[in-house]
Amino acid sequence: MSEKKKEPGVWEGFKAFLMRGNVVDLAVAVVIGAAFTNIVNSLVKGVINPLVGAFGTKDLDRYSSCLREPCKFDEATGTATSGIPIMWGTVLSATLTFLITAAVVYFLMVLPMSKYLAKQAARQKAKEGTHEVIEVTELEVLKEIRDALVAQRGSGHDAR
Repeated sequence: MSEKKKEPGVWEGFKAFLMRGNVVDLAVAVVIGAAFTNIVNSLVKGVINPLVGAFGTKDLDRYSSCLREPCKFDEATGTATSGIPIMWGTVLSATLTFLITAAVVYFLMVLPMSKYLAKQAARQKAKEGTHEVIEVTELEVLKEIRDALVAQRGSGHDAR
């Protein structure tokens, strides 16, 4: 009788996939990223948009140009009822959100981490350099001891 090797089922494979460390780390990163996105969106809508809006409307989403006249909007829903509007204010708002997010990620996460890793690499390199110097020094001492022992033996043989 030949025995069949039991291959793992779909469910076991899925469980193994979920229990791998990088999947959990990725899930945590997504949750933190979502929370961080809310903070950045609030900053853009609550601070940046009003500052930019000081030169026009307070809501950047309302900045638009009309491709085909007349552009009229339903005030309740904010949708166009006639004409073809180009809503470039929405793009400007999204661009500002992206730039702020990228700047915060770079200056608060990437830059400090790269500086930390550079310092760690420099410490490791200095530590390895010191270790090599110590090894060379120990080697030189051992050679001197060997030479002294050889000289002692040589002088001991001559005395007989």
